Amino acid sequence: MTAVQQTIRKSGSCTGIGLHTGVECTITFKPAPENSGIRFVRTDVEGCPEIQAVIDNVADISRGTTLAGNGVKVHTVEHVLAAAAGLEIDNLLIELTNKEPPVMDGSSIDFVTILQNAGIVPQKQPRQYLEIDRAIVHSDAKKNADIRVLPSDGFSATCIIDYEHTPLGTQFLTLHSMEDFPERIAPARTYCLLSEVQELRAAGLARGGSLENTLVIVDRDLDDEQIHTLKQMFGIEVDIIPGSDGILAGAKLRFKNEPVRHKVLDLIGDLALLGLPLKGHVIATKTGHSENVEIAKKISKEYSV
Repeated sequence: MTAVQQTIRKSGSCTGIGLHTGVECTITFKPAPENSGIRFVRTDVEGCPEIQAVIDNVADISRGTTLAGNGVKVHTVEHVLAAAAGLEIDNLLIELTNKEPPVMDGSSIDFVTILQNAGIVPQKQPRQYLEIDRAIVHSDAKKNADIRVLPSDGFSATCIIDYEHTPLGTQFLTLHSMEDFPERIAPARTYCLLSEVQELRAAGLARGGSLENTLVIVDRDLDDEQIHTLKQMFGIEVDIIPGSDGILAGAKLRFKNEPVRHKVLDLIGDLALLGLPLKGHVIATKTGHSENVEIAKKISKEYSV
């Protein structure tokens, strides 16, 4: 049978703070008509300007994917887009009361739950796919990063991360089907290395980051002064010595390889900016938003999306 486009039956929303800007925001998902795609709406701005979730609207990739259009920006869209793509929702209106969606627990699971509770419903128009028929490759020699998309009958993704001399080490995961997204990928939380935390804050990022929404991987020894600084930074009083898995404050992983699962989540969210579901096998090694966006741009150019 020919697959048809999908949207949601009714609206659903949640409220929280943005990961990088720290602003409070309510996100509301609403049904959208056929062939309209996914659009963000800034309801806090006069005229409620819209931004189409497409690769041409990417404005920044500093530790997250930012879209811009019609005089406004929406920061860190990848977790929201991953939820929509993972549930194979084609048409969706996403209203925001500020410039960045709430990070919630750092994963996509809250958005997935809201969308599932809203009810995913079929529409009449057939779903169009972007079918890869030749290898598309992007590499960054300086970062030793590589991402390639190969022909396949459906979508699948393989991610490899390698953090030498850290508790993360090397992790590998293949997602064979979007059917597995809600349980295997959506609950995986964002993470960063402890050595990156102060750098991110100095760059004006991670203002909404906390130990409730980010896994902080301890990649260096801590003295008493550094521990005191971290407690002030995160506003916590409990013991923050890393647990057996190397996570700050002993946070427990949801999966043994939760970080690489989150890499798959980010990849799916960024590739959703192609505007069409992909039929191809994506293989990503030591990649981030930069590589995800670059491969999406190459695909878009090659196939005139």
